[in-house]
Amino acid sequence: MNLIRSYNNWRRYRSTVNELNRLSTRELNDLGILPAEIPFVARKAAQR
Repeated sequence: MNLIRSYNNWRRYRSTVNELNRLSTRELNDLGILPAEIPFVARKAAQR
């Protein structure tokens, strides 16, 4: 069960990173996210 949860968390992390990387710097600023913060934001989103 833990392996499945880890895999699903990783998939959510990668999906979030990919989506955020598609946004422009201006769009990220509108969301209050710096480009350097994308991995951190994605990790937080994957833990939910």
